[in-house]
Amino acid sequence: MSTGPGADSAPAPSTTTTMFSSLRIRNYRFFAIGALVSNTGTWMQRIAQDWLVLTLTGSASAVGITIALQFLPMLLFGLYGGVLADRLPKRRLLLVTQSAMAVTGLVLAALTITGRVEVWHVYLTAFALGLVTVVDNPARQTFVSELVGPDQLANAVSLNSANFQSARLVGPAVAGVLITAVGSGYAFLFNGLSFLAPIAALLLMRPAELHHAERAPRGKGQLREGLRYVSAHPELIWPIVLIGFIGTFGFNFPIWLTAFVHDVYDAGASTYGLLNALMAAGSLVGALLAARRGTSRLRILVGAAVLFGILEIVAAFAPAFWVFALAMVLVGMFGLTVNVTANSSIQTATDPAVRGRVMSLFMMVFVGGTPLGGPLFGWITDAYGPRVGLALGGAISLAAALGVGAMLARAGGLRLKVDLRRGHKHLEFVPKRGGQPVKRLPTAV
Repeated sequence: MSTGPGADSAPAPSTTTTMFSSLRIRNYRFFAIGALVSNTGTWMQRIAQDWLVLTLTGSASAVGITIALQFLPMLLFGLYGGVLADRLPKRRLLLVTQSAMAVTGLVLAALTITGRVEVWHVYLTAFALGLVTVVDNPARQTFVSELVGPDQLANAVSLNSANFQSARLVGPAVAGVLITAVGSGYAFLFNGLSFLAPIAALLLMRPAELHHAERAPRGKGQLREGLRYVSAHPELIWPIVLIGFIGTFGFNFPIWLTAFVHDVYDAGASTYGLLNALMAAGSLVGALLAARRGTSRLRILVGAAVLFGILEIVAAFAPAFWVFALAMVLVGMFGLTVNVTANSSIQTATDPAVRGRVMSLFMMVFVGGTPLGGPLFGWITDAYGPRVGLALGGAISLAAALGVGAMLARAGGLRLKVDLRRGHKHLEFVPKRGGQPVKRLPTAV
């Protein structure tokens, strides 16, 4: 990684990784504080938006359409956002995107508080927010490496997820109270104002302490260059494939949770907020455990994905509410482990010059699959019930995890060894007999 002017004055990144070691870096502390405030507002808006659409239409399919519209721009234009993130100064780019996201929240707040909101307004603002996210997501993901440097990157990625999930603990609970007391509009208002925090954090950072990455020059073929880079590295392409399957088919929680609350448990917005908070608690545990590890291993990614799929199937057929709630805590923990491990392993294995394009592809398949999975699972949930919808999502995620695990083992020249003797590892990957591994992956399988 090259450094820009003034970077030599930045404090050297600590080689010791503890659970919160990245927070010793001043610029990252500001980034994390601003993100915590805006993430809380984001979760409030997500809960309020889903419940508002369900209230206006009475349809899980409409919730799915809203989610699809929010993530459709990532599917259509995601790679272009990565090109911009590689080409432009990320700090200035984030000032623009965070301001634009604030505007979408304030517009929806004004429409809702004045009683003029219709479902097409929600669709339109969701799509507008998605357009901004196309650029904001890869810029924000890759800006982390400029804040902390390579030694603390895996830790900072994990702490970002812990930050997001901490906000998820607070946001849904506050949103549930606000919706019940005064309506959804004030949750949207809080979200719009919450972006003042990350904007202030970006302005207060010390540019001389950033670890500036080399920016890609303007030129033709940059999209193809990024795709060629990923296709040549199995340690990148197979985690991206796995996260695409899980994001498309396994992460349709707004549809499933609203349907379980409304149709199975006959409850209201406060119960929906509670379930989101419980999932967030599990996700927070997963993120902190990832931060403590400090490294990302592909075997952890595959193992967590297998457990994620199994737990979704278990949750789908839970006989009582408390069993369902407990299962969703574990789903949140392993789902977050999948996301963080894939994210940090891909970033650490990628050349900084193409990291924005690689991460945009990662985000495109992770959230860009929602326009396909959202309406599909909204229809399945409406037609066959939430239990069938959730079980099917878990089954597809499980099958994808097993398939990708097999491909990674093959790329690494490994086989699965089963040893049931006491005192021995019962399951482990070992080199195939009769030869060396085909390709040693940078992030160990």
